[in-house]
Amino acid sequence: MSSLISCVAWVKRGVAAQHPRKYVLDEKELERVSALAHIELEDARVELERAHEAAIKMGKGAEDEEADDNDEDEDEDQWVDEEDDSMAVDEVQPEKTVEPSAKKDDLSQYNLEDYDDDDEAAGGFGPFSNIKGLTFYRDNTDDPYITVKEDPEDEEREELEILPTDNLIVAAKTEDDVSQLEIYVYDESQENVYVHHDLMLPNFPLCLEWLDFSPASSSGMQTDGPAKFGNYIAVGTMDPEIEIWSLDVVESMYPDMVLGRPDKTTAHVPVPVGTGKKKRKKMKQRPRSNAHHVDAVLGLSWSKTHRHMLASASADQTVKLWDLSRAPVADEEGTGESVPALRSFDVHKDKVQAVQWNENEPTVLLSGSYDRTVRVFDSRAPDTGVGAVLGADVEAIRWDPWESHAFYVSLENGLVLNFDARTLPTDLASPSPARFTISAHDGAASALDVNPLIRGCICTGGADKVVKVWNIDQSEGGKPSVSMVASRNLEVGKVFSAVFSPDDPLTIAAAGSKAKLQIWDVGANAGTRKALASKLAQAGKVIKERESSGLIGVISDEEDTDAEGDEDP
Repeated sequence: MSSLISCVAWVKRGVAAQHPRKYVLDEKELERVSALAHIELEDARVELERAHEAAIKMGKGAEDEEADDNDEDEDEDQWVDEEDDSMAVDEVQPEKTVEPSAKKDDLSQYNLEDYDDDDEAAGGFGPFSNIKGLTFYRDNTDDPYITVKEDPEDEEREELEILPTDNLIVAAKTEDDVSQLEIYVYDESQENVYVHHDLMLPNFPLCLEWLDFSPASSSGMQTDGPAKFGNYIAVGTMDPEIEIWSLDVVESMYPDMVLGRPDKTTAHVPVPVGTGKKKRKKMKQRPRSNAHHVDAVLGLSWSKTHRHMLASASADQTVKLWDLSRAPVADEEGTGESVPALRSFDVHKDKVQAVQWNENEPTVLLSGSYDRTVRVFDSRAPDTGVGAVLGADVEAIRWDPWESHAFYVSLENGLVLNFDARTLPTDLASPSPARFTISAHDGAASALDVNPLIRGCICTGGADKVVKVWNIDQSEGGKPSVSMVASRNLEVGKVFSAVFSPDDPLTIAAAGSKAKLQIWDVGANAGTRKALASKLAQAGKVIKERESSGLIGVISDEEDTDAEGDEDP
């Protein structure tokens, strides 16, 4: 598998803890991890004891070797190391006495034979000639004259510090078949971005969703952040489970919450139908469950109004709701504890690619599927939903935060459609025309986002390796006017994710098939600033002119080496 970044998520400024804590695996945390992962610790202890006994039987001469080691230790103790003391004092060598010669005219009275040793005996000349009794310490902590002690923990704490003016960017990266979350720190004032820490994932990541609600089964580690809010990221992977990680804890070994049943879905590899040497290509599907997903999680959406609610879309053709405030409960079979889904919706006939809550209508969900349909339904009455039939598979969906009933859909054929949910029929057989259509990309329009700070501004990214920014002017009673205000190849390969910053109106984080994160300050382009000047003024936003090209990324070691080689001597 080639290296790539499949999805990206922003974290607002001031949300992350200023001083993230290190992960601590104590007894309480071990019990929590054991309950979530359904690990039988007693069996592990038995296996460990068996392995230890086998190791003892295999080492027949181990006792003799240990005895030899003890003898060597005793011999070593008999040796005296002159440098073992924490401090040492220079000793002055005794001066050599010269016996008077019988013959006064003999040159022996000048002791010319030992003439070269006089300097050493006298202690030498120069600035270090009078250092008799000088005390030195091997460690500065033992020196009483050094009052400011060096603390490695303070240095590490300073390196991990996140300022209130910093953004976090979470990237789901896969490299050499190893998947992980890379958490970047973006300093807008210095135009600097770097990797802060990373978290290992069990499988290929497909979607990310940031949330500030602390899960019920969280480890409970206290951070410097607000008491009532947290800093978490939900991750959907090729596994049927959803993992929720704290971004304020570094070097974590296990997520704060797992939604699903790992004990029932660990062997979720499809089984071929039929027997014998020739297997039929058709694979046997796992039976659906209302309590958990049984296939990959393709989309996630967190409700900002009902902060404890999380929606998920899966390849098992279902949309599920999860209550993050519910603690894990024991199942009826007694095989472990889990957090079951609150509701499950079967509104599609194929894999559900994406799902999103409506911020203005907190109970309404939007979903898009590989069955080439989008559905809008109330989570309290899903049977009364409306929808539209599309001409290609759904790649991404977004509600328009500036219009409560409008939403965008990007398709595999490169088109981006805008719909008004109020005009959609309940019967999918009825026609459902879009309000307007944008021919955005040559190939799949895999990335889509709506600007949360400027009305009528969206960005798209596609398989043609280009990220584009669009200006949409809504005229009363007329057809909207759509124009492209910026387009750029960000050198990230095929674009899989392009997301607007929650703090800066014209800053986009993009990533794709080259496993490289790039931040594009669209406002650095004078034409873009001019085209969106009225909307920026209406939103009360001021764009700073930059001397740079507006493209900010992490410089790799190879690029750094190449840059040094290109410098003139």
